[in-house]
Amino acid sequence: MKRMLTLLAALLLGWSAPAQEAPARAEGYHYVNATELPLGGKVLPETSARYERLPASLEGVARKPVWRLGRNSAGLYVRFRSDATAVRLRWTSLGKHYMNHMSPTGDRGVDLYILNDKGQWQFARSGRPGKEATTDALVIEHMAPKMREFMVYLSLYDGVTDLEIGVPEGAVIEQPALESPKRSRPVIMYGTSILQGGCACRPGMAYTNILSRRLDREVINLGFSGNALLDPEIARWMASAPDPGVFVLDESPNCSAKLIEEKGEAFFRILRDAHPDVPVVFVDMTPFPYRVFDQECDKNVARISAAQRALYERLKKAGEKRIYFVPGDRMLSPDGEGSVDGRHLTDLDMVHYADLLEPVLRKALKKSR
Repeated sequence: MKRMLTLLAALLLGWSAPAQEAPARAEGYHYVNATELPLGGKVLPETSARYERLPASLEGVARKPVWRLGRNSAGLYVRFRSDATAVRLRWTSLGKHYMNHMSPTGDRGVDLYILNDKGQWQFARSGRPGKEATTDALVIEHMAPKMREFMVYLSLYDGVTDLEIGVPEGAVIEQPALESPKRSRPVIMYGTSILQGGCACRPGMAYTNILSRRLDREVINLGFSGNALLDPEIARWMASAPDPGVFVLDESPNCSAKLIEEKGEAFFRILRDAHPDVPVVFVDMTPFPYRVFDQECDKNVARISAAQRALYERLKKAGEKRIYFVPGDRMLSPDGEGSVDGRHLTDLDMVHYADLLEPVLRKALKKSR
C-alpha cells in the first residue's frame, strides 16, 4: 500500500521513481573495465558508443529502426588473458529488452569462451541476465590456476553499455597473447534478424559467431532485425572497412522480390566500387518450413529466391568476378524442426546455416587478395 501511494504521489507531482541500485561488486574479486581490453566485431572502431555497431554520423541519416538496431551489440566480443581460477562478468544492458520467442540469455545475456589445450574456442558458461539493468554473474569457478585466453560474446539484441571482468584478488587480467579470431580481412555480413542472432539461445550460437570460431576469422554482424532493406548508407558503412575479406549479403527474408530488383544491384555496386577484388556472397531466400502448408508463403519464398538468384546471374553475365551464390535448399534441417516460430532459428538450424556457408566462405577467402 505504501509503495502504491509513493508511486501515485510521484505521478501527481511529476517525480520519477528512484532507479534501482546496481548490485554490489563481489567481495574477494577485483574488476577490470573492458574498455581496457580489445573489442572485436566492428567495421571501424569509431561507432556511436563503444558497444554499438554504427557510427554517430548515421544518426538521423539511417532509418530510425536501423539506427536503433545498430545500438544492439550483436557479434561484438571482448578478448583477454588471465590466470584466474574464477571469472565474473558484470554488464549493464541498454534496456530491459524482451522477446517472447527468444531466450533472455541470447537476447541480453553474455557468453564466456575459453581457448582449450587443442587451440579451439570452447564454451564455458553463460552470464544469465537478471531482472535489473546491471547483472553481476559468477560465470566459471574452480579452474586450475594457469594462464588462459578468454573471449566474451556480448548480447545479440539488447545493447550493452558497460562491461567489467571480475577475477579473484591476486589474479591478473591482461591483453590477449594471441590474435584469435584473426582481425585481418574480416568477413562482413549484412542481413536480417536471423543473421543478427534470432533466436539463438545464447550469443555464441548465432551463426555468425559459429563461423568466426570455425574460420578463426573476425566476422562482423550487421544484422538488422526486420530491416535489412538494402539501405545504401549501410552499404557505404560496410564499404568503409579498410581491408575486408568477404562481403555476405543475406537480406532476402526482409525483402520483396521488387525491392531486390530495384535496389540489389546498387547496394552491390557500392561494395564492389570500393573494393573491386573482394568477393561478394549472395545468400538465397530462407525456405521457411511453414511454406509446406502456407501457399502464400510458398509463393513469396519462390519469388524472392528467384529475384536474388536473378540478381546474381545478371551480375555474373555482365562479367563480375568473385561472386558466389548460396542456394537455400539445404539451409535448414530437413525435418523442419530447427526454428522457433517457422521463421527464426534455434541453435539446431544456426548450425545448419553455418555448415552451408562455411565451405563457401573458405573458398571465397582463398580468392580474396
